[in-house]
Amino acid sequence: MRIPSAFLLVALLLLACVGFALTTGQYHISLETLWKVLAAKFAGCAPNEDLATPAMVLWSVRLPRVLMAILAGAALSVGGVVFQGIMKNPLVSPSFLGVTHGAVFGASLAIIFLGKSAISIESSAFFWAVAAVAIVYAIGGRGINTLTTLVIAGVIVSTFFMAASSFLKYIADPNEQLPAIVFWTMGGLNNVLWTQVIRAMAIIVIGIGVILTFRGKLNLLALGDEEALSMGVNVKVMRILFMLFATLIVAAGSSSCGIIMWVDLIVAHIARLIVGPDHGKLVPFSALLGALFLLSTDTVVRLLPGGEIPISIVTSFIGAPLLGYLLMKQNNAWKA
Repeated sequence: MRIPSAFLLVALLLLACVGFALTTGQYHISLETLWKVLAAKFAGCAPNEDLATPAMVLWSVRLPRVLMAILAGAALSVGGVVFQGIMKNPLVSPSFLGVTHGAVFGASLAIIFLGKSAISIESSAFFWAVAAVAIVYAIGGRGINTLTTLVIAGVIVSTFFMAASSFLKYIADPNEQLPAIVFWTMGGLNNVLWTQVIRAMAIIVIGIGVILTFRGKLNLLALGDEEALSMGVNVKVMRILFMLFATLIVAAGSSSCGIIMWVDLIVAHIARLIVGPDHGKLVPFSALLGALFLLSTDTVVRLLPGGEIPISIVTSFIGAPLLGYLLMKQNNAWKA
């Protein structure tokens, strides 16, 4: 498949998925009704009595959820691409550097000590996700073999935050706090608010924009430090820049909807197989593909007959076997 065709196909599939997600659910909205509601909104008119209920469902529930799925999917996927690029390893993900475990610790801390308000959980998760990566870089960013020491430091910091999160679960109230922590760690978009969408959008759009602006430098970093230095790249500064903005967008996505597993790893890997290693194409394509993957997965979660389950369960069921298949396919290609 040619690269322009791949972009067009994924964009069309994403558009179709948005339409399906907005019209399908416990309350069905026809395409005609959807168009009338959108037309009334953009015309500045109040919906008539027949459109009042579908307008409320669309603007208060479905549209913020769909937008958050698109934003979080794009953020996680681009974050995975960036970390894989600077680490020169296609199997690295943001969780390797403590982003995920820092966010879990922050959310758990907020749920136990600050209450279960969305703003306190989101703010604490975001802060500790960024703090975890800052600690990782402070420990491992000055070694002789920087990439190796960063990975080791990531393991150390992740293990510490895992232990801290486990302690918080141990002391949490088993009737109210513990279920909230467990549900948050498995991810979900069922309680997304417009305020969360707006905050996440500001960070994610700016972060991906900065990454796209310097995507050529990311190509050089992916070649190795010596090659990048010979091309005039300030390796230390650019690595910090990419780590910073990749961490910010992943933290923004995770803090708004909980921990969603495998999106960063599997989508980045698939995108690289389709469009190649050039980050000028890989970053925007992974954003589109990640948005499609997470939105379609969330739509499946909403339509399950037994009721909605945490989204990470579904993404893990899909992602783990798919990545295993891709690795087996690559191994067979190498043997041939």
